[in-house]
Amino acid sequence: MLPAATVRHVQVLRLQPGDAITLFDGSGGEWRACIAQMGRSSVTVRVSEHLAISRELSVEVTLALGMPTNDRMDSVVEKATELGVAVIQPLLCERSVLRLGGERGDKKVAHWQAVATAASEQCGRTRVPRVQPVRSLPAWLATLPADAAGRRHLLSLRDGAPRIAPAPPAERLLFLSGPEGGLSEAEEQAAMQAGFEPTSLGARVLRADTAPLAVMAALGALADTGPHHA
Repeated sequence: MLPAATVRHVQVLRLQPGDAITLFDGSGGEWRACIAQMGRSSVTVRVSEHLAISRELSVEVTLALGMPTNDRMDSVVEKATELGVAVIQPLLCERSVLRLGGERGDKKVAHWQAVATAASEQCGRTRVPRVQPVRSLPAWLATLPADAAGRRHLLSLRDGAPRIAPAPPAERLLFLSGPEGGLSEAEEQAAMQAGFEPTSLGARVLRADTAPLAVMAALGALADTGPHHA
């Protein structure tokens, strides 16, 4: 039995019993199946075989970002999912305009997780990125283990900060990006004390919703050898 959201897709596409479909559960790979029975609000399928297909980046990327305002966070989640992000960590920073917490924050995270799921379905990913609970930057930095594998990058306009570079396959990368107005000097210092290295995306100042996507696009161009679709 398919979940309600998937049933709606089947109905919109006007599929019929006997038609072939492809299913995934977000944990990797796909399943071949065919529609066995259709009702007004239910669809039953027969699953045949699992296909070990991966369309993930060759590096595992976590984006930790000061949440941009309005609907821009929705767009960041959607586009970062299409570009291959593995984890999204929404942050409250000193200069954050969007302030979320408690039940309102939980509802937003659930909404963003749904956005990531829909984007994964649309672009053909077999793994759905995880959207973590909203945290303050200091509280989140305090949770990071000192000996964690991978590299930590702080998106910065500091003079002399090296440009983003290719990463070896299977590398874990963590990028920290500020909200509108950027991170404060104290926040940058705290991040560097937690092992983050200043990294540049160029001389231009990018918006809070542009910088994380520029990271994903650059990494995809440098590291991804999988298929691309318009």
